[in-house]
Amino acid sequence: MLALEIFRMDYAKLPTEQSNPRTRHIHRLSVIKILDLISKEDQSVPLAVAKVKPAIARAVSVIVKSLGSGGRLFFAGAGTSGRLGVLEAAECPPTFNTPPSLINAVMAGGRGSVFRSKEGAEDRREEALRIFKKKLRSGDVLVGIAASGVTPFVAGALEAARIKKAARIVLACNNASPFRRLADIVIAPQPGPEVITGSTRLKAGTATKLVLNMLTAASMIRLGKVYQNWMVDLQPKSRKLRARALGLIKHLGSVPAKDADALLKRAHRNVKTAILMARKGLSYSEALTRLSKSRGFLEEALR
Repeated sequence: MLALEIFRMDYAKLPTEQSNPRTRHIHRLSVIKILDLISKEDQSVPLAVAKVKPAIARAVSVIVKSLGSGGRLFFAGAGTSGRLGVLEAAECPPTFNTPPSLINAVMAGGRGSVFRSKEGAEDRREEALRIFKKKLRSGDVLVGIAASGVTPFVAGALEAARIKKAARIVLACNNASPFRRLADIVIAPQPGPEVITGSTRLKAGTATKLVLNMLTAASMIRLGKVYQNWMVDLQPKSRKLRARALGLIKHLGSVPAKDADALLKRAHRNVKTAILMARKGLSYSEALTRLSKSRGFLEEALR
């Protein structure tokens, strides 16, 4: 059984646990030399991520199909991996105006472990199995995030996704992860051994964040949440975001600054709708109808 295989794992053989010969004497270096070495090691991370673009592209296609058909996206992880999933889920509503229930994250140890580590939470496979059996449904997508590729909590989440017939994506920095048997798609960048042996919040964490950026950004673009390179579905809920929203309406709606504010109010603070109203001289209801017919794609609505 996979669970037994994971618990019997020789962790010393994992790629994320290997010692980096290039940093073996880092403790003897000056601060600037330490920073130089960390920076040099970090340069390998984007290259490692670039090599797994085909797998990322397949994952994006699965996510887009799911979200476009009423499904939801879940991230599951522990420690740094779990926190990165939480960050990704939290950033989507203000950036892309997604409903809070659309993109979700569950971290081993619960909400409290986001801010304070709960050692041992990552080993709770049965807890993850129970949680995700309740949360997931057919048509959803689960992204299991585990730098080592052997985290029991993530194994439980993936097993639950298989039972519930949700799509399963594994994101790990271990190309030989036993999770391959549980996954539909495996994304496995290989950034190499860490500057500090086993500290996967460093290169592995950076690689994970880069992949998550690609998964969510590319998916939102394909779902019509971006026009040109502008986040036209942003939520203007802070002074900065409101200023950005007004700038978008002015620029993309081709209206004076004084009109942008009025349009945003008339559009019930929906930036994309305000832009369409400005460009096409539409009422709020007319703009909504047009956007509905274009499935939310502004470029199509503007034709």
